[in-house]
Amino acid sequence: MGEGSTIQQERRRQILQAAVRVFARKGYHTCRVSDIAAEAGVAYGLVYHYYGSKDALLEAIFEGTWGAMLATISSVEQLDEPAGEQIRKVTEIVLRTWKRDPDLVRVLVREVTRSAQLERESDAIDLAFRALQRIIERGQEDGELRADLDSRLAATIWYGALEEILTGWALGQLPDGDEDVERAERAVAEIVAGGLATDLAAAPA
Repeated sequence: MGEGSTIQQERRRQILQAAVRVFARKGYHTCRVSDIAAEAGVAYGLVYHYYGSKDALLEAIFEGTWGAMLATISSVEQLDEPAGEQIRKVTEIVLRTWKRDPDLVRVLVREVTRSAQLERESDAIDLAFRALQRIIERGQEDGELRADLDSRLAATIWYGALEEILTGWALGQLPDGDEDVERAERAVAEIVAGGLATDLAAAPA
């Protein structure tokens, strides 16, 4: 990769990270491209050069975040581990996004999931949902998880719990300290894995 390409990639990353901070602080609809340029420390026209529009920036934020999330969930799927452990790991990965980058979660919750952007990105969201469903179905096939419960409904409950907790943190409706995040991880993993376990006595303690 040439030096020019490396510089361009770094500049794109710089602008994208600035957009996340500005969208989280001011809101997507009220901020201006000039605010993002100032935050990134670049010329106004450079934002348009790399992204074309404020809408394209929001889309790039979603695609980058969701792509990384899907890749990580896929890596958990490939592990030769019980479904209960995979449920715990995926739950931990998703909820710890808040600890790593709360501004990013605020943008995803406030701007993407509450706008027309969500409809455009529905296919990507469905891929994540299907990954959760596959983990449950494999656990059912292995006899670890109850086969009498609908895997799609179970995945919906799991996905919904993760989404609602992240939303609660982003909107300031739930306590969000490090211990709170850990408690949330345990609660979701134990409720989902424990509720689906074929032997309830063997549910996570």
